[in-house]
Amino acid sequence: MKTLNELKSGESAVVTKLNGEGALRRRIMDMGITKGVEIYVSKLAPLGDPMELTVRGYELSIRKADAKMIEVETR
Repeated sequence: MKTLNELKSGESAVVTKLNGEGALRRRIMDMGITKGVEIYVSKLAPLGDPMELTVRGYELSIRKADAKMIEVETR
C-alpha cells in the first residue's frame, strides 16, 4: 500500500486507511482527511516538506511525517 508522502505533485489518490493514534489521528481527521476522501497533490515545497493538498475543495498543507501515516490508493 502507498502512503500519501510517496505521491508526486499532480497525482491524486483516495484515502484507504489512517494510521496513528490519539490526538494526531484526530487532528488529521479534523482537517477533513478521512477514509474514502479524494486527495490531489497540488504542490511540494522545494525540499519536499510540507506538501500542499486539495481536499474537499480547499487547500491544505501537511508535513511529510504526518502524510506518512495516511495510506492511499492511486487512481
